[in-house]
Amino acid sequence: MNRTDRLYALVEELRAAAPRPRSARWLAGRFDVSVRTIERDLGSLQEAGVPIWAEQGRTGGYTIDAAATLGPMGFTPDEALAVLIGLGTLRRGPFRQAAGTAQRKVLAVMPDEDARRAASTASRIHLLEADDERPVVPEFAASLRADRVIRLAYRDRDGTLTHREVEPLGSIGKDGDWYLIGWCRLRDGVRAFRGDRMVSIEVTDERPPARTLRREELDIPFGTLRPILDDPR
Repeated sequence: MNRTDRLYALVEELRAAAPRPRSARWLAGRFDVSVRTIERDLGSLQEAGVPIWAEQGRTGGYTIDAAATLGPMGFTPDEALAVLIGLGTLRRGPFRQAAGTAQRKVLAVMPDEDARRAASTASRIHLLEADDERPVVPEFAASLRADRVIRLAYRDRDGTLTHREVEPLGSIGKDGDWYLIGWCRLRDGVRAFRGDRMVSIEVTDERPPARTLRREELDIPFGTLRPILDDPR
């Protein structure tokens, strides 16, 4: 078993045993390595933020929050590379800051050698993008996750500025542009607002009514609409 697999298995072993502790000697026998290796592995997991702590005493050992899960450390090299590439495609647009910090976190919680190999391979992959970057207001992402009505100042393709209240329903990305899909109270219908035409967004305290967004309401003339997450069923 390589170190990456062992780190993942250590977390799963502690989760299965929780709230009972496992001693370093017991874990060393379980994974056929030295006690020193187990202690080093547990230290790496703790430094990565996995909630593992030691209980002192004759019956003590290491235990973990049973709700804890292991993140990018369980990735294969190809999976880690795919995650880094996916996050790299978001380094422009409304999710750029979160994508950058997520990239650093993925590498930080991986074993050093795996992180080095993933970063080395990723450094040989580039994206060809337009020279002119169209900025998007930073509140774009907040408007999606807040589940609140927003006040939007928006400039249409003709340059006309309008102020409207919008109930966010989702977002669509296309060719580097991001659109906020929402129920526009000014137009009394579903509209798509391009991110770089947004002047400002204010998230209010009002929770919008439940609405079901139908595919035909989006009026997409071409292309295939693909969800970010596959259907888990």
